[in-house]
Amino acid sequence: MKDVDVVVVGAGVTGLTAAVRLREAGLKVAVLEARDRVGGRLLTETVDGVRLEIGGQWVSPDQTALLAMIDELGLTTYPRYRSGDSIYIGRDGVRKTFRGDAFPVPSDTAMEIKRVAEELDRLAAQMDPLVPWEHPDAGELDQMSFGAWLAEQTDDQEASDNIGLYIGPAMLTKPAHSFSALSAVLMAASAGGFAHLLDADFILDRRIVGGLQEVPLRLAARLDDVVLSAPVDKIVWDDSSAVVGDYRARHVVLAVPPTLVNRIQFVPALPPVQAQMRQHQSFGLVIKLHITYETPFWRSAGLSGTAFSPYALVHEAYDNSNEDVDGDDRGILVGFVSDLRADALLALDPGERREKVLSSLAAYYGPEALTPVAYYESPWQADEWTAGAFGTSFDIGSLTRYGRHLRTPVGPLAIVSSDVAGLGFQHVDGAIRMGEAAAAAIIGATPAS
Repeated sequence: MKDVDVVVVGAGVTGLTAAVRLREAGLKVAVLEARDRVGGRLLTETVDGVRLEIGGQWVSPDQTALLAMIDELGLTTYPRYRSGDSIYIGRDGVRKTFRGDAFPVPSDTAMEIKRVAEELDRLAAQMDPLVPWEHPDAGELDQMSFGAWLAEQTDDQEASDNIGLYIGPAMLTKPAHSFSALSAVLMAASAGGFAHLLDADFILDRRIVGGLQEVPLRLAARLDDVVLSAPVDKIVWDDSSAVVGDYRARHVVLAVPPTLVNRIQFVPALPPVQAQMRQHQSFGLVIKLHITYETPFWRSAGLSGTAFSPYALVHEAYDNSNEDVDGDDRGILVGFVSDLRADALLALDPGERREKVLSSLAAYYGPEALTPVAYYESPWQADEWTAGAFGTSFDIGSLTRYGRHLRTPVGPLAIVSSDVAGLGFQHVDGAIRMGEAAAAAIIGATPAS
């Protein structure tokens, strides 16, 4: 049995951030990771000769914790390509191009989008995203679905579908009828306002040279006890210590998605509210698509590569070409298929899926989109240690029921991840914030030697 001050379970950004800060404070730390790599939901890999961001990838100006970490680790960023026209396909099925963040919809629909967005921003301004259950309208908002809330706000279907796109398929990756209006307001508040979610040039601003997985890789390089391929299936604990695998520690940071917590046997069992709570948190479902072409042909056509439609199989797509460090002039599009459409797509064989995806892209970009040189689907829905994407959220009525317990320690156990963050909820920024907070709490509770 090895004695350490802290065992961190999970070598994603939350766990590694906590481990590094604890190590800097002079504590002895061990990190146990189920996968054979570090990074959690961040993964940068070369597939068919193309470097792809399989997991999270973007950095926005409001993500100050991530920006500070990028500076600390000596990383650099580059802007997402966005010059030229964007593409929108509306309810009428007509393809249109536009500039800026206002979709080319009928004027009445545009006014409704603006009005409903302003109402979401008003509600978000009343919320501290760390304690959304304290919102003055929390009870009412948590007991109705976001879809029902939208139906109350407007009878303009295209306006409703566009607002719903940003919160549902694009962010929580769930249908709007399956999560509460309070969860939607939390998503907006955690991003600094719904206006930020509406602006792709803001929320998808920059990328890291070499890929976002460089953050956990460089954090892990600062540690001397990171054990890979070491899933934790049992934790024995009392009020003063815990045994995790071959380690005994005074504290445990359990930095895994909420859906994995109940896969661990706790002796004694967690308090009932802790076990119940995580039965009401679930991942959404999104298929992230990486389509590579000989050249970024859309640029020569005056297109930015940005495309949206609540009515298309691929509901959004972007120019995701890498920084030109090796003279690689290939073009990469990244696209997303979420929730119910993802269910239908996954029921098909790989060849049929590819055909439907490329046809959807061709409706945006033209027939050249039908002939890529490489095609890849991120496999998070089949990943044993994730089984979904991008993150978890509560079902209807559960945020107010359980939210106050989200970050409550249980004896020596701190259970944290980006899924329970306030600012930066479901993002790397939130993961860093939760890792920093967990480390600070342990450091503050550790007697000076």
